[in-house]
Amino acid sequence: MSDQPQHPQNDLRTAVAGEKKRTRVVLSVAIGVVAVAAIVGGVVLATNAFRTPAAGAAGEPAAAAEPLSVKIAVSEDSPFQDTVKEVAAEKGLEIEWVNVEDWVLPNTELAAGTVDANAFQHILYLSAFNAENNEDLTPVFSTLITQWGIFSASLDSVEDVPDGAKIAIPDDPSNGGRALNILEAAGLIELSQDKGDFPSTDDVTGNPKNLQFVEIAATSIAQQFDDPSLAAVVVGTSYFDPSQGITTDDALFLDDSLSEQNLPYVNVIATRDDNKDDPAWAILKEVYADERVEDANVEENADTTVLVDVPVEKLRAKLADLEEQAASQ
Repeated sequence: MSDQPQHPQNDLRTAVAGEKKRTRVVLSVAIGVVAVAAIVGGVVLATNAFRTPAAGAAGEPAAAAEPLSVKIAVSEDSPFQDTVKEVAAEKGLEIEWVNVEDWVLPNTELAAGTVDANAFQHILYLSAFNAENNEDLTPVFSTLITQWGIFSASLDSVEDVPDGAKIAIPDDPSNGGRALNILEAAGLIELSQDKGDFPSTDDVTGNPKNLQFVEIAATSIAQQFDDPSLAAVVVGTSYFDPSQGITTDDALFLDDSLSEQNLPYVNVIATRDDNKDDPAWAILKEVYADERVEDANVEENADTTVLVDVPVEKLRAKLADLEEQAASQ
């Protein structure tokens, strides 16, 4: 995909146009991540063990190279991950899934060199980590983007949100800013024109219904859906447990996940800058592009996430812009 599309459509729409089997969404990570992997389904760490071919005697062929192997940590096991593992094995990449329940460890371990990559986050979350820790983690390719929206257990429409209502939004800068952008798009609040990509409640310039923002961990918001003290929650659809039976059809308002504004929320495989040319990333990118992986994502996540292919140069340019904004705050 070119950074300069010939047609006047944004890069995320170009990334998914023409893919008949991909679910169309109206969007974390997650990204995450993610998940965005925020990522949909959770955190992914990768550590590689490369084997080089052994040199043969004169006139004899070199010994066959052993497969590359990676350990990938996830927040939970899933059929999608099983498919990724199967396809990767066919391409010479062995994957061992390892469950990890942490949103900080993947980046700190990567920065320390304990692992070679992670795939639990969108680039906005990554930019905040880099800026706060003076690190240079960088994306190597895009994976998924997650559908977000406003959900309520008691209301039928945005217009029904009462004066003084409590709205749950994530307490971290990246996901919290996204939630505020969604509330603005729904017409419930207005944000400052110089809000940048990191709006906070301090950037709210118009709040006609005097909404109260309850900031809690993004991973906990879906579980607060039925809390009678909350009129609504703003979160990614993939954050809901399947047992809750909540889909995009239940949203009071859905974010346009393919809009240019949501480029910061594209989930990525990230590594250290000095490791960005590792040949393992090309294999892993092929795995995510495989039709069987795409079908597994659709089967498991329905319309909550979609696989996207955004040029890595575009991702890195946006990451640099976001890091500059984060550093200035």
